[in-house]
Amino acid sequence: MLTHVVFDADETLLDLRPAVTGGLEAVLEEMRRLTPAAAEVTLADLESDWGAVFGALSAAPVNEIRRAALARSLARAGLDAHLDDLAALFFARRFALTRPFPDALPALAALRPRYTLGYATNGNSRAERCGLTGEFTFEVYAHENGLPKKPAPEFFAAVVEAAGVPPRQIVYVGDSPSHDVVAPLRAGMRAVWLNRGGLPRPEGVPAGAEVSTLAALPDVLDRYARVEPSGM
Repeated sequence: MLTHVVFDADETLLDLRPAVTGGLEAVLEEMRRLTPAAAEVTLADLESDWGAVFGALSAAPVNEIRRAALARSLARAGLDAHLDDLAALFFARRFALTRPFPDALPALAALRPRYTLGYATNGNSRAERCGLTGEFTFEVYAHENGLPKKPAPEFFAAVVEAAGVPPRQIVYVGDSPSHDVVAPLRAGMRAVWLNRGGLPRPEGVPAGAEVSTLAALPDVLDRYARVEPSGM
C-alpha cells in the first residue's frame, strides 16, 4: 500500500518562473542605476546567462549556479565588483515572489489525512521561504550533508531514509520525466509525472501515472495504490 507522497518543489508545487523573472528584473534595474553601460543589457541577456553556465555546473548547488550566471550578467556592464550585493538582491526578490501553484495547497490538504507528505528537491526553494511552512513531515534538500542531486540513487535513498518505510510505499511526484519518474522508479518507488503543459511522453520514459494538475492526484493515487510497482 502507498503511505507516503513526496513532492518535487520547483515547477511542481512552486511557480518558480515568475519569481526568477522578478529577481532578474530587480537586478537589471539596479545594474542600469549603477552604470550607463548597462543600458544595452536586456532581460533576455540575463535569462540566457543561466543556460550558458548551467551545463558545466549542473551538479553544483543552485545558488552557486545562479551566482555564476549573475557574474556573467554583471560582466556585460563592467559590474563584476557588485556580485555579492546583486546576488543578495536577486535571492531576496526571488524568494519574496515565490508562491505555490493554485492547485498545490488544496492538493496537499486533500492528501494529508491519508498519506504522510514529504518534500525533496534539487533546488534551494526552502519550504518555509516559499509559502509551504508546516506542510510536510520531512524535507530533503540536495547538497545538504553532501547529498548529490537527482537523479543520483543516493538522493532517493535519502528520501527512503527520511520516510522510514520501504520504497514501494512511496510515490514521488514531479515535473521532470527523467528526475521525477525514471529515477524514483529505479529506486523502487512509484512515480507520478506532473505534466502541466501537456507535453508528449519522452522516449524511454515508461508508461505510468500522469496528471496535468495536482487536483487530479488523489484519484490517481487511489488507482495507483492497487497496482504493484514494476520498477525498472
